[in-house]
Amino acid sequence: MHRSTDGNVLVMKVVLPLTAAVAALVLGGCDTASDGGGADTNSRARPGPSVIAPGKPGEGAETLSAEDAQKRKPDDSPNSADFGYAQMMIAHHTQALQMTGLAPKRAESGQVKRLAQRISAAQGPEVGAMEGWLNSHGRERESGGHHGHEAMPGMATEAQLKTLRAAHGAAFDELFLKLMITHHTGAVTMATDVLSEGNNVQIEEMANDVIAQQTAEIGRMRKMS
Repeated sequence: MHRSTDGNVLVMKVVLPLTAAVAALVLGGCDTASDGGGADTNSRARPGPSVIAPGKPGEGAETLSAEDAQKRKPDDSPNSADFGYAQMMIAHHTQALQMTGLAPKRAESGQVKRLAQRISAAQGPEVGAMEGWLNSHGRERESGGHHGHEAMPGMATEAQLKTLRAAHGAAFDELFLKLMITHHTGAVTMATDVLSEGNNVQIEEMANDVIAQQTAEIGRMRKMS
């Protein structure tokens, strides 16, 4: 190192470029970190895809964020129509099971016996499903025998059931089909009503199953009559 003025100038010429280079590196690192943080911020702030939610009849559609659309779930809390349907359909199905239980020993037609077996196989589990639904919503199956049940669509009267129990052979087949067609038609009516009056998705699904299955069985029974 020289002690001359020129030497000092030379030293400064060497040190300043190094200092500038270090500063550039430091500043570059800060810029990089800043850019990264900015990208994350922009990513978080960037809205997700929008969702078009159809409005109610007579109302326009809404544009919602994906998050809002996910949070907005329909309220399917059971109403009185849902509870009433489950209670009545349990009683309705129970009578159908009583009628089909007579077929193995009283029916003459193999077709009638197989039909009765299919009805029992379908409606037995449906009774269990509706009882489970009631329990899950803090209700129990209503007891009390047939009180008020004859007012339900399609229900056989006690006199008709007595006649069916006493019948055998072709007479049983004829009366069984007649009563069961009426019974199924009543069930379809009840299921159709709850679709327009109820609010619960599970009840809606069960009602749709009843309509599809029993409408098909009505068609088969009419061909057998």
